[in-house]
Amino acid sequence: MLEVLLCSLITILPDYLFRKYRQGKAWGKEITFFTMWYELRWGITACAMLSISLVTLIFYYHPSTTNAAPLFRTVSIMPEKSGRVQHVFVENHQKIKAGTAIFSMYDESQMAAIEQAEANVRQVEAEFSTAYAQLTVTKSNVEKARSAYMRSKNEYDRKKELSLKGNNIISESEVQKMADTVAINEAGLSASSANQVSAQAVIDNILPAKKASAIEVLNSAIVDEAKRTVYAHIDGELQQFALQPGDFVNPMIRSAGMIVPSSGDASGREAVQAGFNQLAANVIKVGTFAEITCLSKPFTIIPMKVDSVQSVIATGQVRTNETLLDVQERARPGTLTVRLVPLYEGGLDGVIPGTKCVANAYSYHHELIASGTLSTSETLYLHMVDAVGVVHAIILRMQALLLPVKVLVFSGH
Repeated sequence: MLEVLLCSLITILPDYLFRKYRQGKAWGKEITFFTMWYELRWGITACAMLSISLVTLIFYYHPSTTNAAPLFRTVSIMPEKSGRVQHVFVENHQKIKAGTAIFSMYDESQMAAIEQAEANVRQVEAEFSTAYAQLTVTKSNVEKARSAYMRSKNEYDRKKELSLKGNNIISESEVQKMADTVAINEAGLSASSANQVSAQAVIDNILPAKKASAIEVLNSAIVDEAKRTVYAHIDGELQQFALQPGDFVNPMIRSAGMIVPSSGDASGREAVQAGFNQLAANVIKVGTFAEITCLSKPFTIIPMKVDSVQSVIATGQVRTNETLLDVQERARPGTLTVRLVPLYEGGLDGVIPGTKCVANAYSYHHELIASGTLSTSETLYLHMVDAVGVVHAIILRMQALLLPVKVLVFSGH
């Protein structure tokens, strides 16, 4: 409507003035409600053509959308294992910090597992004492076997020397018997040494590995026991949290509630997501200036700028399934998803995440015009494009004024 009024000032009004003062046709005589369409045909036709061109120009270079909102995500509260609630430490709508305990579940079996694992660790530590005692015994056996071997070896050497001197002082059979004794004592020494090495290996390798395994089982049991208490991992506000002691929570079926983040990109307090018409893809770029007005903060225009532009259209995604894709079924075109951030710090203060917003984006060619690379006609055209953005800015401000009236009066409330 605003565009038509502006265009009529340079089309219908001059045509009417020409008819009145040049041709002498007066309103109510030659120009009436029924003859107006013929008498002012040139002005009306020019006004319609100019209005359509102006509206097209404005909406192409300065696109707008009502599909805008500060979107946020929620974090489901779920335990890693199923269980029945024992204690609830928080309340619904409570603001919590990361690390806050939310609820705990019954854990008798898990405590029994921890006690069993601790008993296994103590048993291995007791085995160390037994192993050290066994090592002491094997060392004594080695010394005893070595002493017996040295005595028999010395006795054998003495009898061997006497037998070599002749005179039948020592018989050959006695020497052989002594040699067998030396061999037996040597074998006993080797067996005792092997037992000592085995006892030392038990202390150095087997028992440490066994203890490490028992400690690992204990740590795993402690970790599993800690999982019976669910903690918050982000700062936020609890929503739809209605757990009571005795409720059964299953991570695959029923969550305990959700946390709405209070800060960060996921909170909806730092950016607005807007879906513009696909025709705006060549106009909206990163850094493009924009403005929004939201229902939760009426009568307020918030300056924004484009932070990022999604490189794909969501409706074009394809998922593998048992039915072949028919493009005709996707008749509804998708939108160009754009992320808008406040131009000034704190711009979204007071805007409730998830609220409905209206957004305008504005083409800005000042730098291109100032570069001096354009012809005169191109410069004038881009000046005109930037100038008509004022019309869209006025329309947005009119929407900001009329939006509460439209919602409260004309929507059936």
